[in-house]
Amino acid sequence: GEALSDEYLAYIKQVKTNATALAQFFVEKDYKIISGGTDNHLMLVDLRNKDISGKEAEAVLGKAGITTNKNMVPFDSRSPFVTSGVRFGTAAITTRGIGEAEILQIGQLIDEALVSRSDDAALAKIHDKVRTLMAEFPLYK
Repeated sequence: GEALSDEYLAYIKQVKTNATALAQFFVEKDYKIISGGTDNHLMLVDLRNKDISGKEAEAVLGKAGITTNKNMVPFDSRSPFVTSGVRFGTAAITTRGIGEAEILQIGQLIDEALVSRSDDAALAKIHDKVRTLMAEFPLYK
C-alpha cells in the first residue's frame, strides 16, 4: 500500500534525483562511477585513481561523520577486506528531507574528507559541518 501512495512516489523520485546529482558531482570531481552514473539510489565509486582504498575511505569518512561502506569494484586488485571502492546510497538521507542543494553539499564534504584524509583537524571540522547540516534534517520530528 505504501508503495502505491503519492507520497511514496514523490519520495522515491527525490531519492533518484539525489542519487543522480551526487553521481554527477563525483564525475565532475574525477571520481569513477562504475556504471558511469546511476539509474537507481546507489552508486559504486572506484577510488583507484584517487590512491585510497575502500577500507581507508570508509574509515576517513567515518571520522568526518559520513557513513559509507567499502565495496569491491570490477577487476579489483585489492582483497575483499580492503577493496578499491565505496558505495553510496541516497535513500536514508532523502528520508530525512535532503534535496539536491544539500546532496551537493554532502558530495563536497565527502570530497573534502577524502582529500584531507591524513589531517585529523580538517576531518574534525568537516564532521562539525556534517553535524550542522544534519541538525536541519533530524531523524525524528
